[in-house]
Amino acid sequence: MSALPRDRPGHGLESRRPVRHPGLPLPIVDDSTLTIVAVAAIAVAVLALVIAVGALLRLRGVRRDFTALGGDGTTDIARVAANQDRRIEGLAADVDRLRAQVTTAEDDVRQSLRNVAVVRYDAFGDMGGRLSFSAAIVDDVGDGLVISSIHARGESRTYAKGVVGGRSSITLTPEEQQALASATQGETRTSAPTALPHPDRTKDAS
Repeated sequence: MSALPRDRPGHGLESRRPVRHPGLPLPIVDDSTLTIVAVAAIAVAVLALVIAVGALLRLRGVRRDFTALGGDGTTDIARVAANQDRRIEGLAADVDRLRAQVTTAEDDVRQSLRNVAVVRYDAFGDMGGRLSFSAAIVDDVGDGLVISSIHARGESRTYAKGVVGGRSSITLTPEEQQALASATQGETRTSAPTALPHPDRTKDAS
């Protein structure tokens, strides 16, 4: 048996595998690969665009907040924060000053003679119309005075008695005691801040 002929150039039996030579370009890719690469590039571009739009919106929000804090676009955030801190300290000082003024006003109101009660009566049996009266005028702690006017047929007399802490060093008549009790009834005698009551505190305890 004779041996098969070997591949020899020129006989049509050469190898079909391409031979690469140094320096020649790479083989051309097919259409499906190019499509995949193009779709991926578009997806990356769209994602980058979305990220850029989000960053732009956030930047606008930061600039708007920065302007609200008092920045003019050229001042750095540290200086703006320092200015805001100084403004807050100033507001805190104003609040403390207003609180002290309110406390002083409350003390002045408590010391004002704003609690008034009046008792009208007939001082003498032969007199009618309850023309005599006793009026207690005190502050929130019971300091003030009691005024009594005694009306008779031929004359009228008026008396004033001092009151400290709801008591007087001079003996009070039953009508004066009734007026004083009515004026001081239900009053708070502590130094704790309380809501200001209605300014009309006059009572007719007759």
